[in-house]
Amino acid sequence: MRKLPPRRLLAVAAALALVGVPVEAMGSSLGQHRKSSLDGREQVCPLGSFHCAPRPYNYAMCRPNAMLEFYDPALSRDSSLRDTSNTYVTAQHVDSSNQTVYHLAGDVRMERADQRLQADTADYNDDTTDYDARGNVRYQDAGQLLAASRARGNNDASTGIADDVRYQMLDSRGNGTASKAQMFDADRTRYSQATYSTCDVGHHLWEFRGKSISVDKETGRGVARNATFRVGSVPLIYLPWFSFPVDNRRMTGFLYPTFGHSSRSGYFLSTPYYLNLAPNYDATLDPRVYSTRGFMLDTEFRYLLPGSSGTLDVQYLPNDHGPTDPGTTANTAGTNRYRYTINDTTHLWGSWNFSTSIDRSSDNNFYYDFGNQFGGAPVYSLASTANVAGGGKWGDALWNASVGGTAYQNMNPFLTDASLPYRQLPNANFNVDLPLNRWLEFGMTNQFVAFRKPGAVEGSREDIEPFAAADFGAPGWFVRPRVAWRYTDYQLSNGYQNYGYYGLLGSGTTTPFTQRSPSRSLPIVSLDSGLVFDRDTSLFGHDYTQTLEPRLYYLYVPYRDQNNLPLFDTSLMSFDYWQLFSTNQFSGADRQMNANNLTAAVTTRLLDDGGVERLSASFGQIRYFTPQRVQMPNGANTSSPATDWSGSSYVAQLDLQLSDRWRASSSYQWSPNTRRTDMAMLQLQGRLGLDGVVNFAYRYRRGLMEQYSVSAVYPLSERWRLIGAWTYAEPVKGVANPLKGTIEALAGIEYDSCCVTLRLVDRSYVNQGYYGVAPPTTPGQTNLRDNAIMFEVVFKGLGSTGGQIDPLLHRDILGYQ
Repeated sequence: MRKLPPRRLLAVAAALALVGVPVEAMGSSLGQHRKSSLDGREQVCPLGSFHCAPRPYNYAMCRPNAMLEFYDPALSRDSSLRDTSNTYVTAQHVDSSNQTVYHLAGDVRMERADQRLQADTADYNDDTTDYDARGNVRYQDAGQLLAASRARGNNDASTGIADDVRYQMLDSRGNGTASKAQMFDADRTRYSQATYSTCDVGHHLWEFRGKSISVDKETGRGVARNATFRVGSVPLIYLPWFSFPVDNRRMTGFLYPTFGHSSRSGYFLSTPYYLNLAPNYDATLDPRVYSTRGFMLDTEFRYLLPGSSGTLDVQYLPNDHGPTDPGTTANTAGTNRYRYTINDTTHLWGSWNFSTSIDRSSDNNFYYDFGNQFGGAPVYSLASTANVAGGGKWGDALWNASVGGTAYQNMNPFLTDASLPYRQLPNANFNVDLPLNRWLEFGMTNQFVAFRKPGAVEGSREDIEPFAAADFGAPGWFVRPRVAWRYTDYQLSNGYQNYGYYGLLGSGTTTPFTQRSPSRSLPIVSLDSGLVFDRDTSLFGHDYTQTLEPRLYYLYVPYRDQNNLPLFDTSLMSFDYWQLFSTNQFSGADRQMNANNLTAAVTTRLLDDGGVERLSASFGQIRYFTPQRVQMPNGANTSSPATDWSGSSYVAQLDLQLSDRWRASSSYQWSPNTRRTDMAMLQLQGRLGLDGVVNFAYRYRRGLMEQYSVSAVYPLSERWRLIGAWTYAEPVKGVANPLKGTIEALAGIEYDSCCVTLRLVDRSYVNQGYYGVAPPTTPGQTNLRDNAIMFEVVFKGLGSTGGQIDPLLHRDILGYQ
């Protein structure tokens, strides 16, 4: 064994290491993939999480010995030690008689830190740094394996040529072959007759083949010529020339296509093309073909300028040759259909910015036909906004302000524009918060809005609420008094005398708005207080910390008659646990409830030694000392009498971590006044194996909904998973045209192998829930059920043919990865 000078060490290995760099880059260029470990270990989504990270690629099904034959798992993986480590060389024979050229022969091995080079013979010129390794050349470091029949070049010039190359990337699993690898300098390399795949070595289900692949690390670009993508031995895609990125820099080129089918638009194919126009702006052209409706072009342009950034997205489909949807309010057959979205944020001065979001469509059937077949959320309206906003500090005071406007477009094809919210043209807000000392603060919220809606009462509203609040407390207790004064003023227009609401005496007559400038003024006083006790306890042989947290909340708001005030943006909020501590049961500023209430609530928790909350239980109720006289109008020929209840519904919540694999949560509301259940929810979630999950849920709210749902990802084996979700609705009494029966059913199967994943999903659903929003306008039309079938192929390490299935499964299956 002989130790060589560190400055000139491992010349052959240094050159060979560069052979693997472009190959790894080639893998990243073909689609950014998720990181995963070679042993298949994954980050499991915690129980109860609504947002789960994507499941890493699982390479556990690859053959455990699917490495190049000389792989040594015991070799160091720390590449940071290379510069400070010595190189050790062993060989059966070493000849350095001329003190310049070292001749190594017989099981040559050179090692430094994580690097190892092996060959039958090797020559190294200590003066010129020329090298020549021959016969069974093998190289390994922390990130790759490489084998070649011969490698020669110059270390100082960073040049080299390797023949008959086989390679494997240890982190990304990329592997393949090349007849020759030629390194021109430290940044530029070219490969001849190269292949790439993430499948097992020697067992490629798919691979890329290129006559030549050139890589320039300085520009971050690679170019492949005469390249084909093959599945097995069948070439699927031929590209005479294409460029790809070798790092995270953007690169012009094709993105992966999407294929699917829905009953609204037929078969669907998308082939997006990305344009890297400049470092600060780019574009994507996405031509799409719908078999039922025709050709659509979707274009997106993004820009990032000094002080300004935004996107422009336009979708255009000329001469829709599909049928008009029966029962909808728009005739789309033969029309040009489009949707455009403009988003921009521009810095004006100081802390002030101008932002706009414009979203418009040619017709209100657009999302019904194109936007939701693969699981998109219901879109009932498009909002377009523009505002100027800023904020900062005046001394110790924090402030923020904005002025702008909002308009809406109806996107529910079964309703008219009368269903839209009021346009707010303009609206303005100003808020300030001034701490007076460590426990006392003063603040004010101010809002001005001009409401516009054809065919309805219009006008402007100003809402002002100055307040003073204190916060006293310690770790075991708190007392938080708050005093506010709310003043709301209106300036009505557009025939306000013709509008009004039914009086509260049940007369069945309409009381018009006789005042053009009605107003409301009242104080709001609250006192929030609580205690926190804790103790050590033991249950079922386990030690816990138990807390007991009683809380009292008093609220006083005097009654003001508000029947002369219009309803612009106000509705009654659903009652839940947090409403026990709210100053208003109405959203918006058109109604302020009266109150002389006391809320009593208590929470208890169990925390294990690791701080994990194993149990949380809360219970509370509001006690009313005066009737709730402020109510919403209740519809035609009916009134809304005061609610003379002594107490609200009892509210209970329970979250229970049954084990590391099972979690349950529930909430319940029972009214002592009607002696009926107002709301109930039960949800149970369990983990099946490492990558399976099952959910059971029941949701009920009196007069609105009663639904059951079950969803699961069930692993049949290491390679197969069943996927399913089902939601069933019971008809709700008193609701016109209620959703009933199966409102959504989803079934699918997933096959996972070493380097390919296949997914097939069939979804049957009541389209967007529109059926439950408005009755069908076509006689006899009672079923708006649609169907979509999706097929996806994931070539691990490259990307997939579609990105539609994952969002759908994340939405329908809690805990899906």
